[in-house]
Amino acid sequence: MKVIFKIILESINQAIGQLKANKLRTFLSLLGITIGIFCIISVQSAVDSLEKNIKESFEELGNDVIYIDKMPWNEDPNQNYWKYLSRPDPSFDDFEVLQKKAQTADLVAYSIFAGMKTLKHNANYVKGGVMVGVTESYPDVFNINLEKGRFYNSLEYRKGTNVIVIGHSIAEELFGNEDPINKSVKIQGQKFQVIGVIKKEGKSLISIIDFDNVIIASFNTIKKIVNVNTKTTYGKSLMIKAKEGTSVNELKDEIVGILRAKRRLKPKEKNNFATNELSILDDIFEAFFGTLSIGGYLVGGFAIFVGMFSVANIMFVSVKERTNIIGVKKALGAKKFMILLEFLIETIILCIIGGLIGLLIVWACLTLVTIAFGFEMYLSANNVILGLGLSILIGILSGMIPAFMASKMDPVEAIRA
Repeated sequence: MKVIFKIILESINQAIGQLKANKLRTFLSLLGITIGIFCIISVQSAVDSLEKNIKESFEELGNDVIYIDKMPWNEDPNQNYWKYLSRPDPSFDDFEVLQKKAQTADLVAYSIFAGMKTLKHNANYVKGGVMVGVTESYPDVFNINLEKGRFYNSLEYRKGTNVIVIGHSIAEELFGNEDPINKSVKIQGQKFQVIGVIKKEGKSLISIIDFDNVIIASFNTIKKIVNVNTKTTYGKSLMIKAKEGTSVNELKDEIVGILRAKRRLKPKEKNNFATNELSILDDIFEAFFGTLSIGGYLVGGFAIFVGMFSVANIMFVSVKERTNIIGVKKALGAKKFMILLEFLIETIILCIIGGLIGLLIVWACLTLVTIAFGFEMYLSANNVILGLGLSILIGILSGMIPAFMASKMDPVEAIRA
């Protein structure tokens, strides 16, 4: 064990010596390893970060929620556009029927998009606020958390009182350091009272709506701004959350039965609505991320392949330069496996250095992306282990032949050389 420890220490010294004595040659040789590890780990980290963001978004939006829409989410909208265009929008009547009859539903919510609005408060104004009219259960379906204030109550909902809940970005831009609660704003000439501010959501890959820039009013309030019954109104959404202990499939079957009866569809007629769930998107993204990972491995694998030959070349030169030293060691009793292990460990250390540089560059790039775009990217412990594991494997593969040649040398001929 003591001998192995000495060999490892000597190999580390030899590897550092290679870096100091031949900086440019070593750098160029390790560049392939660095680029390869960077390509593979950066793609894997990007995939992991995106997957984490999507899963968190799914949890926030609800994995147990069914969305009623004109068309299924897993089809190309251009392929059957005219077929789906003729279908009716999910209506408020559909919402009321489901709310009354769906036994497996915990919550039923309905929303309608009222357009992009400008909010005015004194001399300040904000453009591009996304205004939606929603029913009472909407905040619970989407697990909306408030930073301050409250949502409208049942009385305000029934009367269509001019009260609104706004997103964090709108509140920050419109009011600055001023407390927005109970302040009045003007939208399309009408006065509205701000009663709540939604907690900052930040950037999200999957989002039904940008809650940082939203203006939420009750469904009865929104009737004062848009005609909710006209077919030209777009952005109508119907969401149903399953009861605890009820599967999404059970909920879906009941919804289909209720809506078919409400819309008076004959037994042989196909559904004129789609029942969507977030798991559909999960499958699509999983296939996309799988393809992205393969691409990263192909590009990184090619760079690593070139890097392996470069590192092997370094070790062949190193063996040649140290031939007489190898001969002296063998003459003094060094075993073949000791020489083999010495050069193999040296190669592995060189590759680990290249891999660490690659991982450091990945970390720096991910940090810059997070700061620049506000989208959280991270380098996980698993990817660090993967990067180091690949570096060790590359070191073994690229150093095996030179190390074997060194271990097979005849001590007399090596000393003469």
